[in-house]
Amino acid sequence: MPSFQSITILNFTLFVFLIAAMVVTSESVHVCKPTDHGPVVPTTPLVIFLQNVQETAFKTFGPLNFDPKIYVDLSLKFDLPTVKQAFNDLPRTENGSVSGSDFNGFVTKFMNRTQDDLEVIDPVDFVAEPDGFLPKVGHPGVRNWALEVHSLWKNLTRKVSDRVLENPELHTLLPLKYPVIIPGSRFQEVYYWDSYWIIRGLLVSKMYDTAKGMVLNLIDLIGTYGYVLNGARAYYTNRSQPPLLSSMVIEVYKCTNDIDLVKKALPALIKEHNFWNSGVHNVTIKDSHGSTHNLSRYYAMWNHPRPESFTIDSETANKLENDCEKEQFYRELASTAETGWDFSTRWMKNASDLTTLSTTTIVPVDLNAYLLKMELDISFLANVVGDSSHALLFTRASESRKRAMDIVFWDEEKGQWFDYWLNASSNHKDVIHKFDASNQNQGLFVSNFIPLWVQLFNSDETVVNKVAQSLEGSGLIRVAGIATSLTNSSQQWDFPNGWAPIQHMIAEGLVRSGSKEARSLAKDIAVRWIRTNYAAYKTSKAMHEKYDVSKCGEFGGGGEYVPQTGFGWSNGVVLALLEEFGWAEDLSPYCQ
Repeated sequence: MPSFQSITILNFTLFVFLIAAMVVTSESVHVCKPTDHGPVVPTTPLVIFLQNVQETAFKTFGPLNFDPKIYVDLSLKFDLPTVKQAFNDLPRTENGSVSGSDFNGFVTKFMNRTQDDLEVIDPVDFVAEPDGFLPKVGHPGVRNWALEVHSLWKNLTRKVSDRVLENPELHTLLPLKYPVIIPGSRFQEVYYWDSYWIIRGLLVSKMYDTAKGMVLNLIDLIGTYGYVLNGARAYYTNRSQPPLLSSMVIEVYKCTNDIDLVKKALPALIKEHNFWNSGVHNVTIKDSHGSTHNLSRYYAMWNHPRPESFTIDSETANKLENDCEKEQFYRELASTAETGWDFSTRWMKNASDLTTLSTTTIVPVDLNAYLLKMELDISFLANVVGDSSHALLFTRASESRKRAMDIVFWDEEKGQWFDYWLNASSNHKDVIHKFDASNQNQGLFVSNFIPLWVQLFNSDETVVNKVAQSLEGSGLIRVAGIATSLTNSSQQWDFPNGWAPIQHMIAEGLVRSGSKEARSLAKDIAVRWIRTNYAAYKTSKAMHEKYDVSKCGEFGGGGEYVPQTGFGWSNGVVLALLEEFGWAEDLSPYCQ
């Protein structure tokens, strides 16, 4: 017969076993199967610390008029351990907030303001009225306004301060060598695709040295990271933006014949092309005849809240059930930021729910149009320096991508190119996706017309006329320009917003074609856009980031932050359109 002690030990062992089983069972409810398997580029200790500062500021001041980006743009007056200790020593309430006076005192004592990292300088190549400036503009009011827009380059020119160059570990701003043009307002750093339209404007303003310096800065980023970053901040190292560096090099070369710039740029462009056509960015699709085609997608190397929007992303993700879903959502947020279209129903399964972003499962029309142009550009630039082997290689690459776009994106009946959605269940690299025409997203977005910008498409008059007719009948062309979509979702890359880059690419693509009708449509789009910029400037004394194309003279809204002014790419596009189309003396610039 067992002793009392043996029974007690046995019962205790059984009890421990049952408790452990209950814990495992309880935890297993929250265990999830990861769906995110992509790469992650680690961030810096400074960025992690500034995220904590941002969270504390949010708890302290609340959501009203809160801009999280401000806090990750701050820099340190002392080394990180010293500042972190002072921050940790602040008295806190139970929810982690501190008093407003304590927080502001800490920031004043230990942090530098964002603008302290940049020096306002006079651009060396700016003159009040350059020789040959906008010869086609005959209207005196429009000409005077264009000169005011031209003068805004002085307001937006910056040089990275010596303190950033000497102690980069204390700053999230990256140490760029050459002066830059910033977009303006909250955007106090260089952005990748913004730079193309800024450069187009600089070239109209005959500011060739400034334009070249901006290109050289981006080439340096490729040398350091292997790709051009979304923007020149430490927290942007995990993603890029629409790849337009080759277009910048082409435009500067056309104005300067600077062969040394071409020689310096070419290896960097080839490296960037590899970034977009390998690993997680590459997608292989097999058509109905068994042929395979390689296209590209956006895919950020990050699966956490974006540091510049940490509090916003974390709050949005709270509605998701588990950490795996949150990681995938954070990947989609960062990948959508990489598109430049952050945010739009274009990337969402459910137009009313941001957590249904599915950008990594979409093969986008516009990205592949930009890469097609990159391949044509590299071929051209290689010929300029006598590199016939790379010229031939990239000519063939462009032919392959053009063929892939014709098969995967093009809809002959509708006269548009549509994004292609991958099956989420097989959404990872090294999978060959079987083409299914039903996977084309038939939604109406202005991106469906972006390939017109590329010479291989705008040189085909039959295609141009079909696409132009489709655009005219789409409902996207409004009184003040082309809308981004027809869905009014409150996202900034949806209706009623129109954006300068979109107007420019479509107008330029149409006007470069041989079609008289297309060229007429291009001028009509340019006139609408210039008028709304002119009218808004006259009432607000500012150029705006985006405009409400349903009303002439109104700037746009929606999105994560309040409307911004400045504004780099809007200035550049107005100048580029006026150079291309001019403005007759008897044509009224006022809203009709």
